[in-house]
Amino acid sequence: MLNKGLRDEKKVRIDNMLSTLLSFVFVPKFWNIEDTSLIDSQLTDFDLTTVIIDQIEEKDLIQLLDKYEMDWEQKEQFADFLVGYSKGGQFDYIPKAVAIYEHIQLESKTFSFEIINKLAAVKKNCEEH
Repeated sequence: MLNKGLRDEKKVRIDNMLSTLLSFVFVPKFWNIEDTSLIDSQLTDFDLTTVIIDQIEEKDLIQLLDKYEMDWEQKEQFADFLVGYSKGGQFDYIPKAVAIYEHIQLESKTFSFEIINKLAAVKKNCEEH
């Protein structure tokens, strides 16, 4: 029972961190150092920073998310964050978000129209720019 309690606590902590990250990128803007440091302070719980996200390979990022036992929904939210954070044009984490969405579709063994729609929207947006 203790193990379940720890998992639930970990899930709540991850959910809170993802909610905070998504709230930062909800309104697209040009990012300054202060804004980026807010993002980085949230990402440190996962041994990440914007610099590391920029440099890490897609497969390694997915493995890192697995290491922290993110469930499919949390991985999707993280990919949503990457898409939102890329909208200002200063950062391009779209390929990493696409890799995460595709990983979810393939590995979860559940077909999701929502993920397919997100993939299509992201890819369409990339083609337009």
